[in-house]
Amino acid sequence: MLDWSSIRLEYDQILERLSDSASVSSKDRVDLQKRSALLRDLLDIHTDEERIAREEADFSALIEQGDELADLYREELVALKAQKTALEKKLEDKLYPADEHDNNSVFLEIRAGAGGLEAALFVADLFRMYSMYAVTRNWEVSIVDVSGTDIGGYKELFAYIKGKGVYGVLKFESGVHRVQRVPATEGAGRIHTSTVTVAVLPEIDEVEVNINPGDLRVDYYRSSGAGGQHVNTTDSAVRITHIPTGVVVTCQDERSQIKNKAKAMKMLQSRIYQAEKERLDAERSSNRKSQIGSGDRSEKIRTYNYPQNRISDHRIDVTLKKLDMVMNGDMQDLIDPLVENERLERRQNARIV
Repeated sequence: MLDWSSIRLEYDQILERLSDSASVSSKDRVDLQKRSALLRDLLDIHTDEERIAREEADFSALIEQGDELADLYREELVALKAQKTALEKKLEDKLYPADEHDNNSVFLEIRAGAGGLEAALFVADLFRMYSMYAVTRNWEVSIVDVSGTDIGGYKELFAYIKGKGVYGVLKFESGVHRVQRVPATEGAGRIHTSTVTVAVLPEIDEVEVNINPGDLRVDYYRSSGAGGQHVNTTDSAVRITHIPTGVVVTCQDERSQIKNKAKAMKMLQSRIYQAEKERLDAERSSNRKSQIGSGDRSEKIRTYNYPQNRISDHRIDVTLKKLDMVMNGDMQDLIDPLVENERLERRQNARIV
C-alpha cells in the first residue's frame, strides 16, 4: 500500500528545492526533475482513482435506491471499471518502470564471431533485417562505419538508428546470434554453424556521461565512405580515443568532418555509459554475463536455421517457422514476447516509492 501523504510531502519538498536554482547543481537538477515527474504522475493517478471510487459509490447507491436511470448508471459503472483497469496498468508501469532510455535512438554494433567469412556474410544479412524492420517503424538508419571482406559481408558494422522508442524495442537484440545454413562457397552442401554478436547501445545525453576533452585523442583520416559507396578527397573521417578507458570509436558516415566528429562523440558517450552500466550490473550479480558474450557457438540468444526455415529465441522459448519473413523485416512476432517477458520481470522488481 502506497503512503500517499509521504509521496505528496516529498513532491512538495522537491519543488521547493527546484525553485532555488542557486543551490542545485545541473546534474542534481536533472535527477530532481525526473523524480518530481514520477511523483507527479503517481499523484495524478491517485487523484483519478479517488474520483472513480467516489463515482462508483454514488452510482451504486442510486441503483440500490431503484432510480429510474439505473440502467444508465450500470453502463457508467462498466465505463468506470475500464478506467480503473487502465489506471492500475498505468500505476504498474510507474512502480515497475521500464528502462529510462527506452525512448532513445540507438547505436547498433554487429560483429562477425565464429565462422569466418560465413559469419561476415550473416552480419550483412542481420543489418538488412534490422534496416527493413526500421522502415516499418518509420525509423532512420545510417551506417557509421564498416569493415568489409573480399567476398562481401562485413567483419563489423556500426549503424545509427534514429527514432522514438528504438532502444525499447531493439535492446533485446543484444547477444550472440547463431546461424545454421549451407554457405554459398560450400560445394558439398554441408550445413555450417556461425555466430554474430550484436550490441544495441542507447544514445546518451551529454549530461549523463561527463567526458573531459583532455582525455580524448582525435585523429582525422581520409574516408572511404560508408560501405565504400564513395571516396572523400578530404580528411573527413574521425577516430576518437578515450585515453582513460581505451575506448575507440570511428565515424565516416558524413562528408563533413564536423558532423562525423559529433556522431563519433555520441557513440563514445553510449559506449562509456554501457561499460559503466555493465560494471555496476556485474557488481550486483557476479554471475551475470556480458551483453554480447564471447561469440562462441555455445553462447546464443537466437538461432537462425535456414534449411528448416526456423528461427528460435532461446530466452523465451519461442520458435517460428517463418525465417524467410523475419529476415525481410517481419520481426514483430519475435519482439512482442520479449517485451512482455521484460514486463513480467519488472513486476518482480518493484520500485519502492
